[in-house]
Amino acid sequence: MKGDYQDLVDEISALLGAPATLENRDFRLIAFGAHDSDDDLAMDPVRTRSILTRQSTAAVRSWFEGFGIARATGPVRIPAAPDAGVFRGRICLPVRYRGIVQGYVWLLDQDPGPGPGALDAAMEVAQRIGVLLAEEAKAGADLSREFLAVITAGRGWQQDMAVAALREALGPGADGLHAAVCVAPWAGEVPASVPGAAAVCLVPWRGREDDGPAEQALALLVRLRSAEVATPAVTLATRLAAGAGQLGPPTAGIGEPRRGLATLADAWTEASAGARAAAAQPRLGPVAQWSAIGPYRMLAALAADPVDDPATRALLAPAHRELARTAEVFLDSAGQAGRAAAALGIHRQTLYYRLSRVEQLTGLDLDEGEDRLLLHMALKSARLHS
Repeated sequence: MKGDYQDLVDEISALLGAPATLENRDFRLIAFGAHDSDDDLAMDPVRTRSILTRQSTAAVRSWFEGFGIARATGPVRIPAAPDAGVFRGRICLPVRYRGIVQGYVWLLDQDPGPGPGALDAAMEVAQRIGVLLAEEAKAGADLSREFLAVITAGRGWQQDMAVAALREALGPGADGLHAAVCVAPWAGEVPASVPGAAAVCLVPWRGREDDGPAEQALALLVRLRSAEVATPAVTLATRLAAGAGQLGPPTAGIGEPRRGLATLADAWTEASAGARAAAAQPRLGPVAQWSAIGPYRMLAALAADPVDDPATRALLAPAHRELARTAEVFLDSAGQAGRAAAALGIHRQTLYYRLSRVEQLTGLDLDEGEDRLLLHMALKSARLHS
């Protein structure tokens, strides 16, 4: 497939007499034409970074998208902007399939630039690229059954069989580096096209207590080039979470990168925990990586359901929501009354009164380390499962 992209990019380069680069719609480099010019301006910082790191920065992406390339159906000319590292103007050929942008072909503009006939011919090639990109994305969605089986089969021979089936379906890329991504809650079906995802499926999420529809999460398997650079997974999760849902505020989690598929179920557990942590603690989200969710890593592993602890049951009732919040802020502040009172915006004496009420409701002694630990875990667990 990669060879096909390179051939098509070379065809566009020949048609327009300039080296072309192909990026997906997340601005990740797929293929680029050879550059044999002695003109230093032909390799400005933006193009150099794209080729060397195979991706563009968020700032560069935002700047180019400001010219309407995501909506355009024909070539877009973009002027030079030295302050942004763009020393030469660009021609962008949007790569679309059935009206949906799949990526972009970029060329350095020239004077005189290519004529309308050459640009029309290049756009026809771009359409062929769009078909390939859409087919590649659809192939990821077509693996939904195998992917779902791996992350839901549990331990034992069933999971071994599911991993073997997914490995065969993915082909040579199965043994590469991947990250699991969870976007939840997800409203609707599996997207028809998810560029950048090797596999996609829907997974049951936390059920509702009423008679409304059951919630579901979108699970994705994203290929990475480096365990230290999770940008492809973060970018994809951010884009999907931004438009995920009608069932509630969407959040996303990303598991630790793993090579191969043997521990993919564990990676999915981590991604799910990340999404739940992001929903529980807004400062972690809307996209939370497993490595960054702190105590929620342990809490998510301890119990899939909220723990009904007798000591904290009364405090966690809706009638005592403000007392529970006071206790949580106090414990988050390492028991420092001044910090807690300032964070809550109350007088220190009011804080002491509320903490005494907490002790009365729970029977716990907040001067005792183990009692503080129990209360803190109960409060965080309740937040995680709310």
